[in-house]
Amino acid sequence: MAILEVGINLGMHNLVEIRYYSSSDNILDPNLRAGFLTALESFTSEVFGDDINVISLASFKLVCCCEMITLPNDDETNKQPLLSYAIIEKGTDATVVKEQLNQIISSFLNRYPLNDIFSKKPKYFKNFESRINEILGDLRLKTEDRFRSLF
Repeated sequence: MAILEVGINLGMHNLVEIRYYSSSDNILDPNLRAGFLTALESFTSEVFGDDINVISLASFKLVCCCEMITLPNDDETNKQPLLSYAIIEKGTDATVVKEQLNQIISSFLNRYPLNDIFSKKPKYFKNFESRINEILGDLRLKTEDRFRSLF
């Protein structure tokens, strides 16, 4: 029961990505994943009028939290999804992870002005990784790693 990876995307661009455990040898390009999640968010919004929440795969779950944002003084129809996501092990409680992702998005929006979120490169947000680790706590550790840290 652990979070394997967590990240924040703005539309088709990855802003933050933290890998706690390698889920496979085939590393997916973060911007390709961001494009996939943006397309999936747009599809579920347009077709079902809903947001993506949890996607179950054979071995993992993908948990998402999305906040639609726009630049100040920009057209309200020009919103972009600011999406936090986590790739978790199958036995991890998705509801708890969803709450943590909501807190991550809230903290991210409180820390960075919208102009920076829209204009800065991912390395600008590198310092936010420590805040994500603080929010997630030991959820980012597998059970055996939690026990190892006690002894």
